[in-house]
Amino acid sequence: MTEITLWNGKVIPRLGMGCWAIGGQFWAGQQALGWGDVDDGESIAAIRRALDLGIRCFDTADVYGAGHSETVLAEALGSRTDEVLISTKFGNGFDPVTKQASGVVDDPDSIRKAIEASLKRLKRDRLDLVYFHINDHSIEAAEPVFETLAQLRREGKVDAFGWSTDHPESVARFAPMEGFTSVQHDMNLFQPAQAMLPILEKHSLCSMARQPLAMGLLSGKFKAGQKSFQSSDIRAAGPQWLSYFVDGEPNPQMLATIDAVRELLMTGGRTVTQGALAWIWARSSRVIPIPGFRTVRQVEENAGALEKGPLPAPVLDQINRLTEV
Repeated sequence: MTEITLWNGKVIPRLGMGCWAIGGQFWAGQQALGWGDVDDGESIAAIRRALDLGIRCFDTADVYGAGHSETVLAEALGSRTDEVLISTKFGNGFDPVTKQASGVVDDPDSIRKAIEASLKRLKRDRLDLVYFHINDHSIEAAEPVFETLAQLRREGKVDAFGWSTDHPESVARFAPMEGFTSVQHDMNLFQPAQAMLPILEKHSLCSMARQPLAMGLLSGKFKAGQKSFQSSDIRAAGPQWLSYFVDGEPNPQMLATIDAVRELLMTGGRTVTQGALAWIWARSSRVIPIPGFRTVRQVEENAGALEKGPLPAPVLDQINRLTEV
């Protein structure tokens, strides 16, 4: 099984489950930020199935579903919460009633309130790993954020912290801090994180790859021109940064890339999804993919990739040549 040793010495399978999609609806004005309607019963069953299959890492954020994702995760884990690593994120204000996001939260008092709220929803006395959730925050403005996190760590509220960002220079600035152990960033066939991987190696960081399946596109199940999403799904009419789906349809250039490497991804009896995860493992030993899920079936397919491990080096090289990575 593909495993990783964490900063605290624990060894876990190198696969997490991302809990954005199970949070349900939340918005920024008219822009949907969630993944449409959710079935909490199915979400809970999926999390428990992941536990049974050996998954020991779950990633969430306070803003997902305006707190709902953290609440559902805690309910699903129940008495088994101490068996797993939970990472959560803060930095986006929100109204839990209207489920509207309300802008950046980065002052020390608000950070403390956000951490206390996450502790309550997750039913924990200490958070394993906390990420600052604002990708493009300036390094200068982030200084007091990480000073606050360091203090919270000294107080025992947080075990470790990091930044959810795609900017290597931002990570490099704070990586030497005691307690800064991890970064969360995009990584998939279309976003290979070329500049981030050397930073992980230099500073001995682990990372969590968000969107490892390109928001579902790398399931291999979408067709050109296909519209599949509710209006409350971020993929239906996504923000400008969302490149995998355009006006609710899969990106045709990306579909062509998937078709070009489909058989290579399916090496060794893998599904396309499993091959996409195996590509990440083959690229770096420090990265934990955290694919999203909403059903038991999706969890089972994702977890099944662990048994097959990373793609063989020659296959990785062929895929990288075809995708110009």
